[in-house]
Amino acid sequence: MSAENVIHAQGLRKMYGKRAALDGLSLSVAQGQLYGLAGPNGAGKTTLIRTLCGLLRPDEGEASLLGWKMPSTRVRSQLGYMPQDFAVYDDLSVMQNLEFFGQLYSLRRAQVRERASELLELVQLTDRKRDRVGSFSGGMRRRVSLAISLLHKPRLAFLDEPTAGVDPKLRRSFWDYFNSLAEQDVTLVVTTHLVEEAQRCHVVGFLMAGRLLTEGAPDEILAQTGTTNLDDAFIVLQERGQVAS
Repeated sequence: MSAENVIHAQGLRKMYGKRAALDGLSLSVAQGQLYGLAGPNGAGKTTLIRTLCGLLRPDEGEASLLGWKMPSTRVRSQLGYMPQDFAVYDDLSVMQNLEFFGQLYSLRRAQVRERASELLELVQLTDRKRDRVGSFSGGMRRRVSLAISLLHKPRLAFLDEPTAGVDPKLRRSFWDYFNSLAEQDVTLVVTTHLVEEAQRCHVVGFLMAGRLLTEGAPDEILAQTGTTNLDDAFIVLQERGQVAS
């Protein structure tokens, strides 16, 4: 694996019965890259992230993160993972959730307070930090989950649909923050079913039926497909049935 690549996957296949959730998928992601996984619901985005993180074992193929073959406990402290399902405790307040996960990450209380201040401002929950998470809407709980996933300043973060249920203004703030993390050499893989969001990424991979239709910089994909926006580009790629090598 290249020293610049913090994610490397080769020939990943994951079957659910007779359906291939991942169909021989390969990809590499460089350090400090903001990589967008775009595609419709059921394309295999969540399965891919869970497989890369070591939460699912592929039926075929292998993956390495930060130089370690997955699954490996050696990289856990350096990974951030925000699942689609809410990874929060409803009976705890926002701050109590952050303090609990901060202990799991072996953070000192002062570190948790410092990070919580920044992240709660990002997700616009500073004035609700003492409120019980169980009283929140789905979108608000998702914002708490995002804050938890970034609490320990991971080197590599997997964020599964972090902007789902988020208003456009806050969505823009999230993407600005993701880009600022990438500028600090943090590597992020962000999934979205909103193809236009992927325009904010350095590299976009279009996923369909467990296969990469193509991947590349947004401008490269537009030129490749002769389109002016990524929504149209995705349609063209689907019609071509093109698969990334």
